[in-house]
Amino acid sequence: MPRFPSRRRGATSAVVVLAASAVLLATAPTAGARTLGPYSVTAYETVNIRTKPTTSSRAFGQVRAGETRTDAMCWTHGETVRDHGYTNDVWIGFTEGWASAVYLKGNEYAGLPADATC
Repeated sequence: MPRFPSRRRGATSAVVVLAASAVLLATAPTAGARTLGPYSVTAYETVNIRTKPTTSSRAFGQVRAGETRTDAMCWTHGETVRDHGYTNDVWIGFTEGWASAVYLKGNEYAGLPADATC
């Protein structure tokens, strides 16, 4: 039976190339990947920590004016809050609850990256 070494080498090379491609794909950052927290945020006015991103949900804690929290994980759109001439529907997700970004220093996301969505 004749042997076809050139075909065999080609098949081996193809396996090596496929394996290397799989490794590269597994380790490459994906398009649209989110930036993960935690992040630091500072309140410019005392703000309630709530169970949901709404003012009608239960408040169980606070971030006091001037206090910096280091456990902000992400942001989401929730109830629109209007206060002190600012209007925003962005709420910052902490490890245990939510606070309106209206009361936190920074941009509309309280300084979190725009892609740090919950």
